[in-house]
Amino acid sequence: MSSEIILRPAVLADAPVLFDLIKALAEYEKLSHAVTGSVADLEQHLFGPRPFAEAILAELDGQAVGWALFFYNYSTFLTKPGIYLEDLFVLPEFRGRGIGKSLIVYLAKLAVERDCGRLEWSVLDWNELAIGFYKRMGADVLPDWRICRVAGESLASLASGSDLV
Repeated sequence: MSSEIILRPAVLADAPVLFDLIKALAEYEKLSHAVTGSVADLEQHLFGPRPFAEAILAELDGQAVGWALFFYNYSTFLTKPGIYLEDLFVLPEFRGRGIGKSLIVYLAKLAVERDCGRLEWSVLDWNELAIGFYKRMGADVLPDWRICRVAGESLASLASGSDLV
């Protein structure tokens, strides 16, 4: 008997499970040291008075086995909002069952329903399995674009206007 994958929007009570999945993703990417947030932060940012992101949970037999976290971005050229997929993760022991594909399809449908111009995300250059998966899903991996990020002390310095060249 095969179990059915259930995809659903996360709710406030899911915050601890989502945070455990975030830690599992960080461990997979060898970035556990980078997880500095908390369940309380997640509750506030996903379900507080001004939500910054949304999450989808994938469940199998009542167990959370994957998730996707996303938020809106905006394309000035399309003059339309888009959905940016920040993270998608399926626990390793549940891969190969179509869960990742189901999450991407769910988000694509959501983007169409919400009249978004695109669905986009980033992938680590070393993650050949994910790159291959995304290409099979029809995604273009854009070789000419690089992510720029300012965080931590650099962000504080930039915000203060100090150390500008």
